[in-house]
Amino acid sequence: MNYLCTMVEENVMDLVEKGLTLPLMEEFYTIQGEGYHKGTAAYFIRIGGCDVGCHWCDVKESWNAETHPPTPIDSIIANAEKYSDTIVITGGEPLTWDMGPLTQGLKAKNMKIHIETSGAYPLTGVWDWICLSPKKNKLPVDDIYRKAHELKVIVYNKHDFIFAEEQAAKVNDDCILYLQPEWSVRDKMVPQIVDYVMKHPKWKVSLQTHKYLNIP
Repeated sequence: MNYLCTMVEENVMDLVEKGLTLPLMEEFYTIQGEGYHKGTAAYFIRIGGCDVGCHWCDVKESWNAETHPPTPIDSIIANAEKYSDTIVITGGEPLTWDMGPLTQGLKAKNMKIHIETSGAYPLTGVWDWICLSPKKNKLPVDDIYRKAHELKVIVYNKHDFIFAEEQAAKVNDDCILYLQPEWSVRDKMVPQIVDYVMKHPKWKVSLQTHKYLNIP
């Protein structure tokens, strides 16, 4: 029995490594609350697993991939196509895993696919929109900067404005630049962000509008 269990576990891990099964934390249909596509309906697929370790992360329960069930991507795709033609893959850090099979399967259903990523791992998959949200703890790999459509820097303190400019210097000229207050310090940082954007109008303000709307 133990031998059979070991074989099953090894088979599942092999499927995860190939991107055919993924640690699915949650999936839900809602309104995109942040960045360029805010206010639009989208189906979110949240993949477990992240070692970036932001102390202010509001989904720390996503970090440990082992707590989320290995789910065949065929099941994920079947659920997604019931709700929307716009899919947002987030985490955790989704690029921990090979996103090729999942995104190819979604593309076969004529879906538009967005990713929200720290860029800490090499980009896999086929994407219509890449939101790069770099973190100091584990910087993005070089290649993703030139592919990002949107740069979203979370502002927790004053030094994050310096970090934001460092990151903005690495993306393409047509990449849209956002500063977003970390939720727990929004009252303190929003006035500073507003002032900064007015002085540096290449930036835009992003807010977590879904939290104001009290939706997922």
